Amino acid sequence: MAESLTDIERKILAHIYAYGPDTPWLMARRLLGAAGWTPVAPEEEVEEACRRLEGMGLLEGYRGNLKGLATSSIKPWLKVKRRNPDRKGPGIYYDLTKNGRWVAGYLYKRYFRKPQG
Repeated sequence: MAESLTDIERKILAHIYAYGPDTPWLMARRLLGAAGWTPVAPEEEVEEACRRLEGMGLLEGYRGNLKGLATSSIKPWLKVKRRNPDRKGPGIYYDLTKNGRWVAGYLYKRYFRKPQG
């Protein structure tokens, strides 16, 4: 199953495996630890990939703000979103299912983990 995924789907699974639950908006900007404000992947493509992965049973989506905790890759300057009245709602966070954690772990260890030493 892991070999049939697209490149963006592999990166999303590895990102959530390494950094924890995240929204498509943030993943588009922080995919696998990328830095900067501009998206490193098109937002629409990330959202569509998340929906496909959810349909495959690898991700589960839920609404909310993770009980007020910081998500995977939020920088301090992004945490001011609660004080910004013009911001969008809390969004949909995606986390790995049990099967998704297995696939994501395989992908992360095989393709994305930096060699130690």
